[in-house]
Amino acid sequence: MKAKPRRLRVAAVQMIFADSLAGNLAKIENAAVQAAREGADAVLFPECATTGYACDFGALQPATIRDAIGQVGALAARLGVHLLVGSPVFAGRRLFNALLVFDRRGRLIHTYAKCQLTEGDRRWFTPGDGLSLFKVDGVQATAIVCHERRYPELVRLPVMAGAQIVFHPNAGLDELAVSRAKRGGRDGMPVRAFENAVFYVFANSVGPQGGGKWSAGDSKIVAPDGSFLRLADNRREQVIVADLDLALATRKYAEDSLRHPRFLARQWRRLLLEMRCRVAENDRRFRAGSEKAPVV
Repeated sequence: MKAKPRRLRVAAVQMIFADSLAGNLAKIENAAVQAAREGADAVLFPECATTGYACDFGALQPATIRDAIGQVGALAARLGVHLLVGSPVFAGRRLFNALLVFDRRGRLIHTYAKCQLTEGDRRWFTPGDGLSLFKVDGVQATAIVCHERRYPELVRLPVMAGAQIVFHPNAGLDELAVSRAKRGGRDGMPVRAFENAVFYVFANSVGPQGGGKWSAGDSKIVAPDGSFLRLADNRREQVIVADLDLALATRKYAEDSLRHPRFLARQWRRLLLEMRCRVAENDRRFRAGSEKAPVV
């Protein structure tokens, strides 16, 4: 059995969305190439990075999205890195707001569909019905999308199951005053890292988003003690990179909850079994809907 790495180099890409799918795919390629040159093992992109978040999602066609997913998979294979890319995805006729995880061979190994939707999301997207758990070079990881940082159980359960890293794609869409209030890392994410004793990787859009809305940027990589390893600004596109010492991601507090109090520990363990089954079921479902992308 291959030993898990002691360190992982991760990148978070802060994007200004283009006004077309082709434009966003070009930005994804440029940022992925830069991250690969800096030795990144895994590269995280924002929510809906393929289309942008101010997209007319109702006009999207399944074949167009399948082709975009295929291009991202081919890019991952060409660069030999894991790419984690936010994108709308279809399963049947339903559209989901998802994070797609491609391995170094360009295979789509995991799809997480955002389950806690915003009011804007609900116009277009169906809520997911599962949690996220996957591996990057043998290291267990999980993901949430944008608004979901307000729901700690979406992180806690996967960390109980072994996740040492949280990947969080985001597309800020706030009034300017709200955007300013979030800048400088004042967004609660270090707390989520600390309370679970895991690393936290956050990739956001940045700047004006149209319609008077803004995105705070502040893409970041956070250590298990809540300190910033890297923090982007609130003005420009950036690729930030950090080395994660996985020995520091102990998951201690989540593991403690699996022992005490005992009456809750029994329920947590039951939920973990159900969660793993649901993850596998959802991954099969979304792979089938993305048949033109390289799959396992």
